[in-house]
This record gives sequence, C-alpha cells and structure tokens, in this order.
Amino acid sequence: MADQTIPIRILGLVGSLRRGSYNRRLLQTARDLAPAHMRIEFAELGDLPLYNADLDVPPHRPAAVEHLKRAVEQADGLLISSPEYNHSVPGVLQNAIDWVSRPAAKSVLVGKPIALMGASTGAVGTARAQQALKLVMMSTLAHVMPHPGVLVGQSGEKFDANGGGLTHEPTRAFLRTFLGEFDAYVRRMTIPAASRVRGVA
Repeated sequence: MADQTIPIRILGLVGSLRRGSYNRRLLQTARDLAPAHMRIEFAELGDLPLYNADLDVPPHRPAAVEHLKRAVEQADGLLISSPEYNHSVPGVLQNAIDWVSRPAAKSVLVGKPIALMGASTGAVGTARAQQALKLVMMSTLAHVMPHPGVLVGQSGEKFDANGGGLTHEPTRAFLRTFLGEFDAYVRRMTIPAASRVRGVA
C-alpha cells in the first residue's frame, strides 16, 4: 500500500484565460478538497506564445516556456481543468501541450500521471473535450488516469454566485473522491516500490 504521508506535488493547468472561469474556480476548489499530503499549484498559460518550432531551441526558447517545462518536470502529476470549445480542446491548452510535449517521446510529459476534469454551462459538461484531450495526452506518452473524469454541467447553478468556488455538495463530494483516487494513482506511478510497500518479504 502507498505511504499516504509522502507529500506529492500536483501542477494544475486551466484551459481558459478568463478571469472568472468556472474551470479556474473548479481547480481552486480541488486545491481546497485535496487529500492532506497533496499540494496543488497553478501554472499560468497566458504568457505562452503560439508554438513555433523555430523558437523551440536554446537559446531562443521563450522564458515562459522554460518555466512551464520545469514546473511540469518537477510535478508528480498534472490536474487539468478545461472548458470545451467547439466540441474539443481550447487552443490555449493545446498550445501549452504542444510546447511541453517536445521533444517527441522524450518530453517532460512522458510517464507523467494526468487527471482530467472540466466545467461547462452546458448539460453534458466537457465530455467531448475530455475525450479529445485523452487522445492528445496519450500521444505524449503521459499516463491518463483511467476514470470517466469530473464533468460539471450547468455550472451556473453549482458555483458561488459571487465568483467563489464549487458549492454544489454532491459534486463537491464526487470531486473529493476523485482527488483521493488521483492521489492513490500518482503514488502508485511515481513513488518507488520500496517506499510504497511495507511489510512485504
């Protein structure tokens, strides 16, 4: 069994730049509901230029890209909260993935545990975007946690009307359980067996 007292660092990515984004607020709620030894930090994607292979070499690589790559490398896992744009992945998130997924098959995403969630004002949440995102992340050789994901539909009715976090108690309970499952998944994937297993001959 994984040692639940070993701290793990999770990097949160938000697929929206909107200041009051439901997905930013969902990630903030996740930070509040996370298991005791899980720390969720935010990465800002607004300063990333559009991907350009001509710039993806030292010394031309933008500082914002270098910062994001280091943050991903140092994290034990990624928690992505994203809306759905045109039935798919928002450009800001896809652009960030394009930057950190290079060089192909050798990037900081290889083997990285990933969990997906999303909030939308629509009835089906972000189901189609998450399906598209699973395919994108699998192509980077990241390890997407096997799970239907957190799909928060009709978000206008489930978040604090004054710009705060998720207030819908059944969804909060589901999110708390989801984070516990992600915590266990990250520990299985990243913590050496000698540290995870105790009492085994």
